[in-house]
Amino acid sequence: MTEPTPEAQYTFRRAGGDSFRPDIRLYANIVKGAMLTLTRRDWAGMEHVPLKGPAILVWNHYSDIDPLVIVHYVYNAGRHPRFLLKESILRIPVAGPLVRSTGQIPVKRGSAEAADSLRVLRRELAEGHVVIMSPEGTVTKEPDRWPMKGKTGVARLALESGAPVVPIVQWGALGIHDRRRSPKFKLGRKPVTVRALPPVDLSPWLGREASREDLAQVTDRIMESLRAGLAEIRGQEAPPLFDPRQQRPEESEPTE
Repeated sequence: MTEPTPEAQYTFRRAGGDSFRPDIRLYANIVKGAMLTLTRRDWAGMEHVPLKGPAILVWNHYSDIDPLVIVHYVYNAGRHPRFLLKESILRIPVAGPLVRSTGQIPVKRGSAEAADSLRVLRRELAEGHVVIMSPEGTVTKEPDRWPMKGKTGVARLALESGAPVVPIVQWGALGIHDRRRSPKFKLGRKPVTVRALPPVDLSPWLGREASREDLAQVTDRIMESLRAGLAEIRGQEAPPLFDPRQQRPEESEPTE
């Protein structure tokens, strides 16, 4: 099948990807409508998101609204966005059941059920789906919104499944919503940049039983890929990966 032009990919949903139930298309188009109202898109790299087969998509999570930016991008890339998200979201009246019906994967952090979530993710990948994960597990605590040290769940899933890990970097969502600002929301279309990058090279760790050190190294490799892609978007030199357990003495103001 001939690939659509890049312009068509970024304006419409790519052909040749996942098929969608009518209700999924409805919900996705509601999100798209909201994002088209709130953002002016600068998208690139969609060819790195495979149209078929399993993949783990990871993104730099720095805003409460940036998951919707990623939903828009991944849906237009032709894939069904399936997120690993906080179980508490699925307990919200009305919205929770709707979110669950779209195939999202809940996790209770710090519980035995977190391992169950990884089993669900492995099953999704085995069925040829894409899953979307924030390696940090939460909005970054880095003062200037750079990526921080990630958790090893993504690394474990990648090494056990062999699925490619595709980083998606994005910047601009703070113009729409910023929990540190008053008012938190700003209306009007804000510039938002999204770039999918080539899959992270994890070949040095594949084909062997992963040690704790291996998982830490793979996690850092994934986060460093996100950090480098974000540095290019922001046009700034990225700091070392932030460890929230070691707060910096001076916190810089975030820049857009």
